[in-house]
Amino acid sequence: MFPTLGLFQSLPCPDKPNCTRSNCIFTHRPEITQVPTVHIPVDAPKTSPAPSTALAPVASSSQPLKQAAATIPSKRPINSPLRAPSSSSSNGTTAREPPSKLRKTGLTKPSAVPTATHTTTGVPVLRINAAQSQVAIPVRQALLKSLYDHFVVLYEKILPTNPTLASEHALRQEEEVYKKSTKLTYRNAVITSIAALKRRPIPDSASHPSVGTESDVATREEKRKQLEALLLTASDLEPFVLSADDMKRYEYVVEIPPGAGGERPSEEGAIKTCERCAQPFKVKRREEADECRYHWGRPFSTKSSGEKTRIYSCCYRPTNDEGCERGPHVFYERDPADLHLRHPFSFTRPHQAHDSGSDTSPVDTALDIVALDCEMIYTTGGMRVARVSVVDSKGKDIFDELVRMDDGVEVIDFNTRFSGITPEDHAKALLPLSAIRRSLDSLISSNTIIIGHALENDLKTLRMIHHRCVDTAVLFPHPQGPPYRRALRALAKECLGQTIQAGGAAGHSSLEDSIATLNIVRWYIANRPKRAPPAG
Repeated sequence: MFPTLGLFQSLPCPDKPNCTRSNCIFTHRPEITQVPTVHIPVDAPKTSPAPSTALAPVASSSQPLKQAAATIPSKRPINSPLRAPSSSSSNGTTAREPPSKLRKTGLTKPSAVPTATHTTTGVPVLRINAAQSQVAIPVRQALLKSLYDHFVVLYEKILPTNPTLASEHALRQEEEVYKKSTKLTYRNAVITSIAALKRRPIPDSASHPSVGTESDVATREEKRKQLEALLLTASDLEPFVLSADDMKRYEYVVEIPPGAGGERPSEEGAIKTCERCAQPFKVKRREEADECRYHWGRPFSTKSSGEKTRIYSCCYRPTNDEGCERGPHVFYERDPADLHLRHPFSFTRPHQAHDSGSDTSPVDTALDIVALDCEMIYTTGGMRVARVSVVDSKGKDIFDELVRMDDGVEVIDFNTRFSGITPEDHAKALLPLSAIRRSLDSLISSNTIIIGHALENDLKTLRMIHHRCVDTAVLFPHPQGPPYRRALRALAKECLGQTIQAGGAAGHSSLEDSIATLNIVRWYIANRPKRAPPAG
């Protein structure tokens, strides 16, 4: 037998004096004759008086002890007064919260949406709780790397200017596949995605239809089909053609400046103010030009340590810092009289009306609608047009030519970061501006509606005066009003979900910009708020 611990020595034996146990666990001392009172509060039934909660003294038999113990509930009732009330009801009664095991926690299992850490090699690394993923993480990581490798091959031409694009799209593509798949179909779904990547054409710009995940490509293609299905007509655009007052407000040239025009095509040797550093300089051709230190980005305001400062978007340095770029001094002219002096302005040709009753009357070849964009470079004659791109109302390329400089005009800077034109490209130019204008006459007459973004700049550099213009910079005004303009790339992203002008130092494409401008107008026509019909 094990020795007792004496835990019941304070209680009298219920069988005393008839106890026959040799080693009774209870006490037989005569001075202890009553059972101590134990208070255990319980709720009383509503239909009968509350029973006594005190344990009666133990009788000579064990039966009274069993009856007293029966009054103690084995489990505390749900509405036990021992639990603090959680709230009060409107009728004054106290509402008590249920035990924690009966409550609903409201927790749901989070989905295994990945985040990523990009390694030095560019391969994204999944950061996911393994318990939340229905597919083993090593399997997903291996297939993610395979997706990344194929995106790298697809984006070989655009990765130098968009180094994180393959990593970002591989991560998003894996997430798209995972959300649409089960544990059994995931691997085959990724393999199918890789096969689709191999069939895509190699993109040459970030706005190419091949750029993006499967969802991006499908969404972009659907939007493109919707826009192409919208055939613009002159009557659709007529309400948005700029008035004469609007053209003057937005600095369009509406009349030919006085003078013969073209009398001083070049300012070589003259003293001008540099457009980049605002310092006076002597105009020299590219081979002889003096060096300028400048910022190619635009200044904007930001807060640093609670103080408002102005910094440049190119290098994020304060505006009082020395320029981050080196290049030649250049100048830019805005006065129409000065522009007319370099190369003469002229109106677009008149529309030729066709006589329906005559078989010999010529039919005008000019189009009803075109979208136009130009790229410019710096010369000894100021900023001059170097490339002209025109598309028709369906977005088809109908004119895209480089422009040779006029006699006596020398290039100072090709401005490749923005123009996209290199010395090798410009060496291929054959037609001067006067010949370009004659070629445009076959496509554009005075009746043609020209679509463009900040179109007054393109018309000025073409020395073209035209009175039927639709300008996306006017359709989508800047919140701060003129002279501020919204960027074309921002409008393309907002309206079309398309990335343009992503060439970095390789520059822009006037053809890409003209198509984007046309599609932005299409989008505007399709999505603009409908006017309420007149009352009555």
